[in-house]
Amino acid sequence: MAVARRPLLTKVTKHLLLVPFLVFALFPFYHMTLTSLKQDQELYDRNAVPLIIKHKPTLEHYSKLIWDTEFLTWTKNSLLVTALATFVSLVIGTIAAYALARLKFFGVAAFGTGIFVTYLVPTSLLFLPLAQVVNWIGLADSKWALVLTYPTFLVPFCTWLLIGYFRTVPKEIEECAMVDGATRVQALWSIVLPIAVPGLICAALFAFTLSWNEFIYALTFTSSSEQITASVGVTTELIRGDIYFWGSLMAGAVLGSVPIVILYVFFLDYYVAGLTQGAIK
Repeated sequence: MAVARRPLLTKVTKHLLLVPFLVFALFPFYHMTLTSLKQDQELYDRNAVPLIIKHKPTLEHYSKLIWDTEFLTWTKNSLLVTALATFVSLVIGTIAAYALARLKFFGVAAFGTGIFVTYLVPTSLLFLPLAQVVNWIGLADSKWALVLTYPTFLVPFCTWLLIGYFRTVPKEIEECAMVDGATRVQALWSIVLPIAVPGLICAALFAFTLSWNEFIYALTFTSSSEQITASVGVTTELIRGDIYFWGSLMAGAVLGSVPIVILYVFFLDYYVAGLTQGAIK
């Protein structure tokens, strides 16, 4: 009987050990949601308990955010920019990663390392020269400037992530297809990409998250309310000098996290498979 209880006890112990990490991960979302539902009277009361709601919850901050600001326009801009930048970066990154993982040419290893180093360059060093490029092209204060500049950090990341995944696909599968008359492009399209779906989804999720949360480029290259993204609009419109509209700020943060949460909920299995297989192999 004691032997039978040991597996159950071990499982319970493992889950209990995860509780602190779960609390650490969920606490920001809990506090953010709680703040967005508090009335202003309680929100700015120094004697109020910050982790609970004493008075009746309110949706006033969400109503103010949606109807008194251009939040829906900002969100639409964010979705458009993020979707296009992710798609373009995934296409370019897939082609580059396949070439680096399969083809043999002079300097292939150094080129792969160079792509990884490029990804590590912070955006705070690149936005000034990119601003000159954007102005020269004539895309200043346009969301299309973000579609153009976001791939500068998304493509190296997608390429680096997919190189490891493509190396897990056996070469023999492609060789058999090419023996049967398929070209390398046909083998990539018909054989490799269907097998690499978890890796592609993993790269797409990461790219979508990075571009959705990006702030420096969006703040630098766009300024009008019709062109800015949600990350810029919420902070610039709801922070005026030393006045912070905390309720609406937290409401914007909650609503802004919804698309990311939905994507990870629906594609979690692919995300885990793509990340672990590419890393382990």
